[in-house]
Amino acid sequence: SFIDRIGAGLGKGLPKQERKGKEATMSYRRDRLSHVIREVVSDAITNRLSDPRINRFTSVTRVEMSIDLRIANIYVSIMGTDGDARTTMRGLQSARGLIQTRLAKQLDIRHCPAIKFHLDTGIKRAIETYREIEDLKISSEPDHRATGRMAGGADSDTARSENEKSS
Repeated sequence: SFIDRIGAGLGKGLPKQERKGKEATMSYRRDRLSHVIREVVSDAITNRLSDPRINRFTSVTRVEMSIDLRIANIYVSIMGTDGDARTTMRGLQSARGLIQTRLAKQLDIRHCPAIKFHLDTGIKRAIETYREIEDLKISSEPDHRATGRMAGGADSDTARSENEKSS
């Protein structure tokens, strides 16, 4: 099984760690289960699903487990337009049963958590924020064209055209 291949079990053979009561054990188990679910679902999306609606630039960013380990909220990032994201989410919802079955076969626990897909827009927001910062940096720099000279003393248009001629 997948668990055996990655060398860790859930429930059985957990490495001994310093744990502080039942909460630490449950937190460790929840984190470990989240990690395994992320690996299995990522593999299923990348290698097992052939639905043309699912964008090939889809990645699982994180998995959050409910306290009772019955629900796995799976966050996916989709590169492309908003329309691509909506279409991919519909494809993932359609393939949810197949992924759920694959997950149940791979996990060595009594109850397989129900999976729910959510669109993670964090990466897109980070890129947009970075672009806005870059735009602000560019707009706040002194305008060399206003003086007609670059720091090296050459006309910016002349230097640009000379660089293009030499290329």
